Amino acid sequence: MPRTHYGGRVLGRPRLARWWPLLWSTALAALLLGPGLGLGYVVRNDMVWVPDLALRPDFFGLGTGLPRAVPSDAVVAALDLVLPGMLLQKAALLGALVASGSGAARLLPEGWLAAQTVVATLAVWNPFVVERLLIGHWPVLLGYAVLPWVVLASRAWRANGRLPAVLPLLLVVGSLSAGAGIVTGLLLLALVASRGSVRRSAVAVALVAAANAPWLVSGLLHAPAARSDAAGAAVFALGDPGSLPGPVAALALGGIWNDEVVPSSQEGVLGWAFVAMVVLLAGFGARTWWRHAERRERTALAGCWVLGYGLAVLTWAFPDAVGTLAETLPGGGLLRDGARWLVLCAPLTLTLAGHGAAALFRMLADAPVPRVTAALVLAVLPVTLMPDAALGVGGRVEARDYPAAYAEARAALVGDGAPGDVLLLPLSAYRQPAWAGGTKMLDPAGRYLPRDYVASDELVVSGRVVAGEDPRVVEAAAALAAGSPEARAEALAGLGIGWVATTAPGGPDVAGRALVDATGLRLVRIESASAPPPAPPPAPGSWIAAMVLAWLAFAGVLALGPSVAVRRVRRGAQEVSAR
Repeated sequence: MPRTHYGGRVLGRPRLARWWPLLWSTALAALLLGPGLGLGYVVRNDMVWVPDLALRPDFFGLGTGLPRAVPSDAVVAALDLVLPGMLLQKAALLGALVASGSGAARLLPEGWLAAQTVVATLAVWNPFVVERLLIGHWPVLLGYAVLPWVVLASRAWRANGRLPAVLPLLLVVGSLSAGAGIVTGLLLLALVASRGSVRRSAVAVALVAAANAPWLVSGLLHAPAARSDAAGAAVFALGDPGSLPGPVAALALGGIWNDEVVPSSQEGVLGWAFVAMVVLLAGFGARTWWRHAERRERTALAGCWVLGYGLAVLTWAFPDAVGTLAETLPGGGLLRDGARWLVLCAPLTLTLAGHGAAALFRMLADAPVPRVTAALVLAVLPVTLMPDAALGVGGRVEARDYPAAYAEARAALVGDGAPGDVLLLPLSAYRQPAWAGGTKMLDPAGRYLPRDYVASDELVVSGRVVAGEDPRVVEAAAALAAGSPEARAEALAGLGIGWVATTAPGGPDVAGRALVDATGLRLVRIESASAPPPAPPPAPGSWIAAMVLAWLAFAGVLALGPSVAVRRVRRGAQEVSAR
């Protein structure tokens, strides 16, 4: 989009205007994360980071369960060979928030400093970001953060016909989970694919397919087990936060299914006010944006908004139909989390809100003091309407240290050559350990210990049970139903399980030798005289070959960006020397 000032006079000096959105987004991100930036690990709900995540076959999509953490776990395990897990987590969370705010600001024309400040605030400080942070969906936050940058890269690609060097990296970062990868890929294809440019369309499709290849190929290999419990559709549907109906909350990117992660401010009057602010700003800016935006971008962003909002409301209005789809169509369970699809609405919502702020400032162009006052008010209004998101959402996002028993158990497994995978007990997905102040989280022992692990994927939400999909968990449950610790040990060894890690009360006894027996963690090596040594089931050779190709494609996308940049630098140097 060309440089324009139809939103009013340029506020501030050019250098400040260039760096201000980044500085402002950084300040907001720090305020939002608060104690989460301290020493330790933010461990809550689905976000489980550990000091050293070991690479293992399951992380490459070769396990028996669905690839829910593919490729994110493998990417983290590779990166923390270079950067400690604690710093890597801070970088991921802080980077996601800063990138989302500064990227959203750049969607607006140059010179709109006040409007850019408003849209940066809204991009960082909204229900979607806060709720996904609390529920621990950090790959979704990274996917959300790259969307405005995908829009910017697509503009450049359409304008000059050359693949932006940064776009492959954006696709990789935006495809660390299945849901995020689908959203990132859909947005890119909507922006650049067309019948008028077959080559660009083919390149875009190839890039999207390769960036999503690890989870996509693994999902196809697991297709027979990829049907989800229909009961999950009603549980994970777009929710009604407090007095707000789900479709209303969705207009401001809110409405997650888990009431426990909804900020209390969004359940009453302030929630209604937040929605009103977003709707009024977007409505005020719609005409200006439509008149000045490129036709292709208008169509793409509007189409993504309609699709995202429609999918979210579909889960709210017709959960039974979504449940039937999830139960019969492999991979259909991806549709169940209705509010997650609202990320498709974010680029247009933020762009329209920024144009609405600019239009308001333009009306006040002849009154500098009121305009500055309006800019300050609008810039902090999202924070004012959701004040409980500050300082780690009231301290709920807090960095903590693991007990010493975890490091002891890891050392025991590293130093002991006994075969077998680790079974996490009790056979339930979530824990509320005392060392974390009772915070609900996925059992962290599986990621902390350096072996493939078997953990329950059955969920209980508000008393409703949502069945898991991993057949190995069902087999482990049957083995644990045996009548004695010795019989359980023999049955588990037959499943390839050589270790049992118990991290909460209630796990059944399994015969073996306890190598760690501390408060909060007991690690037992299974010893059964009548059973052969545990031998985890190997992945079929065809699976290994397919996943090798998928990961090579993923790595190829990651390597493409630097290679494009190097070629262009060399070409530029040759052109300069030729003169």
